[in-house]
Amino acid sequence: MKKEKLIKKYDRKVAMYENNRYNPTVAVWRDKLVKDAFGKVLEVGVGVGANFPFYDPEKVKEVTGVDFSYEMIESAKQLAVKYQLNANFIHQDIDTLIFESNSFDSIVSTLTLCSYPYPVETLNKYNDWCKKDGRLLFLEHGLSANSILAVTQKIVNPLYRKIAGCHCNRDISKILKESKLEVEHLEQHWNGMVSLIWAKPSK
Repeated sequence: MKKEKLIKKYDRKVAMYENNRYNPTVAVWRDKLVKDAFGKVLEVGVGVGANFPFYDPEKVKEVTGVDFSYEMIESAKQLAVKYQLNANFIHQDIDTLIFESNSFDSIVSTLTLCSYPYPVETLNKYNDWCKKDGRLLFLEHGLSANSILAVTQKIVNPLYRKIAGCHCNRDISKILKESKLEVEHLEQHWNGMVSLIWAKPSK
């Protein structure tokens, strides 16, 4: 799917993402993960700001939210005001995003690795942007550990990608192993289709 078409697809989905912002099941996962962010935070694929309620104001100094969808960014800005979050936003695609090395204490990315064309390269960028004593936090969906479900995901992936704009059959554990990141803790749910990841950069 061409990038311009994909961006427009997400621009049109803002209302749907806003309605799903407080999904109770996902909220439990977000809370468990995002509360561990600290210092200067980069949130990539910030979307409509669904993680904002879960940042610990005592630990987080500021959040830089990045997204390639302008409409998503505008929605996230409103939520940042509601939660009095010290946030700034960058409307840009991750493929062209540039930061200096060791720029952030924490990097947060939730439900985004499914859509990047080169996920390992993206994770290696995070490895560079995160400080040596920093933390990387991910909530991702991907290939099930159940063989029957995994086969089904592989079969439906072309249609899923066309409808949702992302892959449903990415092997998250494999992607992490191929990256430079060091996984400290991995927690999986729903037959391995949902992964919560606590990682650190390798310097």
